[in-house]
Amino acid sequence: MKAGTIGASFVAWGGAVLSSLCCLLPLAVIVLGLGSGAFMAVTMRYRWLLIPAGVLGIAAGFVLYARERRRCDALGCRMAGSRITLAVLLAASVVVAASIVLDQFPEMTSDLLAHLAGDDHSGAGHGMKGMGGR
Repeated sequence: MKAGTIGASFVAWGGAVLSSLCCLLPLAVIVLGLGSGAFMAVTMRYRWLLIPAGVLGIAAGFVLYARERRRCDALGCRMAGSRITLAVLLAASVVVAASIVLDQFPEMTSDLLAHLAGDDHSGAGHGMKGMGGR
């Protein structure tokens, strides 16, 4: 495999990892029971930096992939690992898109966390019903 195709994959996954640090990684840690909500609270403070870095990483990965693709087309050679690299780029794009959705729709995120934690009450925490208040 050429360095260009490997570089596109690494840049894309680097961007996906950066972007997921604020939303997906803490969610996975909590679901697996390896940490607490404090980890998510700390990483969420930096979402203004992490999500754009993830988007830029994915964009750079696609640019590197397209550049290597054009080079191989011009030379008439077969691009080594193009299917794998494209699959990695698309998977990383899904990770970044999920991070953006979880960040932009916090109510959906809280419902998802409640569901994953085993709380079967839909919309838990969004209302004061049943709290014993007047």
